[in-house]
This record gives sequence, structure tokens and C-alpha cells, in this order.
Amino acid sequence: MLQTLLAVAAGGAIGASGRYLVNVGAGRIMGIGFPYGTVAVNVIGSFLMGVLFVVLARKGGMGYAPFLMTGVLGGFTTFSAFSLDALTLFERGQGGTAAIYVVLSVALSLLALVIGAFLTRMVMA
Repeated sequence: MLQTLLAVAAGGAIGASGRYLVNVGAGRIMGIGFPYGTVAVNVIGSFLMGVLFVVLARKGGMGYAPFLMTGVLGGFTTFSAFSLDALTLFERGQGGTAAIYVVLSVALSLLALVIGAFLTRMVMA
């Protein structure tokens, strides 16, 4: 149990650091008026979750799931930041932008997960 907890914690540190770097990079490239970084990490993370879901299950690597899926990807993607970004946009009087952000984030993240799983299944077939 302790070993698994440490693996999750180490993965979380890696994922959170990656999320921070993506957010900083997105802010510098795209500006800070819209939470581009959060959308990016959620879509990228969902795609990678789809890939890992298939690879680890097919290759008997579920022992790596706590580190990779819960830790790294759990630290990389973030529903709490997503929720805060949506509320901030709404409270700024940008209700339409907040709605677009919520729909885009959810739809693109789900689509990315499906595509990641689909492509990985094709490659591994």
C-alpha cells in the first residue's frame, strides 16, 4: 500500500509540473483571456488516458496504473481548475464564453479519450 501511495505521489508531482508548464506556455502563446492551458491538459490527458487504458490492459501492465493513470495523468489533468476557470469566466460576465469553455472541454476531452483508445487498439491489433 505504501509503495503504491508513493508511486501515485511521484506521478502526481510529475503530472502537476507538466500541467503548470503547459498553462504557462499556453498563456504566453495564446494569452490569458481564456483558459487555453486547462483545455489543452484535459484534452491531452484524456487522449493519453485512452492510450494507457488499452496498452496497460492488453499488456498486463495494470500495476503501472497507479503511477501513470492516477498519479501522472491525475496530476496533469484537473477538474478543479476547470471548474474554477468556468466560474471565473461566468463571474466576469462572460457567461457565453464560460458555456463554450465547458462544452469544449468536456466534448473534446471525451473525444480525445475515445480516439486515443481507438487508435491504440488499431495499432495493437
